[in-house]
Amino acid sequence: MSLISELAAMPGVIAAGEYSYRGDRYVCRGRLDDEDARRASIMCRATTMGLHMQADILGGFCGEGCGLVPARGWVVRGPRFTVCVVANVFCFLDNEAGALNEVLALMRERLADAPTDLV
Repeated sequence: MSLISELAAMPGVIAAGEYSYRGDRYVCRGRLDDEDARRASIMCRATTMGLHMQADILGGFCGEGCGLVPARGWVVRGPRFTVCVVANVFCFLDNEAGALNEVLALMRERLADAPTDLV
């Protein structure tokens, strides 16, 4: 089973997907229609690009080996929903029905060797 399908089947997951860093393709499974899935992939890609830039800047301040770069992902938790991204895989989670720790643990395990270059 693919990681996207595994994530989509987890309790509380609204949708899970993958986007290309070039922005020309995406895959999404779950309860988002095609247009919302497209917008979600665009938002996740744009946020990832900004995060990498900011991590590189902060990494420049703290020096080599500070543990901040390369950035591996990000999480935004709101009152009802959470978005988490590791590498180029995203997951939208209902806070009441899902378990963020389990979702992130699976993503980190399966994407541990994912390239960090935004290509």
